[in-house]
Amino acid sequence: MSLVLSPESWSIIALSLRVAGLAIAFTVPVAVLVAYLLATRRFWGWHLVNAICHLPLVLPPVITGYLLLQGFRADGLFGSLLDNFFGISVAFRWTGAALAASVMAFPLIMRPIRLAFEVQNPEVLEVAKTLGASKLTGFLTISLPLAIPGILAGAVLGFAKAMGEFGATITFVSNIPGETQTLALGIYSLMQTPNGDREALTLIMFGVLTSFAAIILSEIVVRGISRRRGGGDA
Repeated sequence: MSLVLSPESWSIIALSLRVAGLAIAFTVPVAVLVAYLLATRRFWGWHLVNAICHLPLVLPPVITGYLLLQGFRADGLFGSLLDNFFGISVAFRWTGAALAASVMAFPLIMRPIRLAFEVQNPEVLEVAKTLGASKLTGFLTISLPLAIPGILAGAVLGFAKAMGEFGATITFVSNIPGETQTLALGIYSLMQTPNGDREALTLIMFGVLTSFAAIILSEIVVRGISRRRGGGDA
């Protein structure tokens, strides 16, 4: 098997990295806020919000992609708003692939961040309040730094998920070479092409190595920060 990739395959990898990078940059801040809300508040509709956040994990990806297509196509509710007010189009664009990756990766990113907030001692924030710290100050200087292991773990796992997203992406933005053809879609196309198996297998190896690296890096980061804080082995 040749490990030399064609220019088309390098284009697929570059696009996948760009899509996954944008997906993580957009999703992590949202996941932090939602995770903090779910971890520290109990409100009417809490279970509904929690269920919606985890829905992409249990819904068939094709359904998620179909819902995104209906909402963000040119004449869809959100798609028309983005186009009219910001001049942004995501349907059948690489930005749409990033959106699909964001939605599918969101539960994997949000879950470890929420757990990182839940295990924090609330008495620390109470002490900070008695010293005059506002809720925002307490969040930025205490809660958020303590949640960094969960944030990093979620970001790494989410990045790996975004790199390999298939079902929602192909349903939402199709499989357009150079525009929306990410890693999983590129492998699928190569497997349908005569003599494309070798190139597909090389891309598969890249995907497997990326996933392994993400999991291992996530574990190393969490364990390293836990040791520095005196948490010992996780």
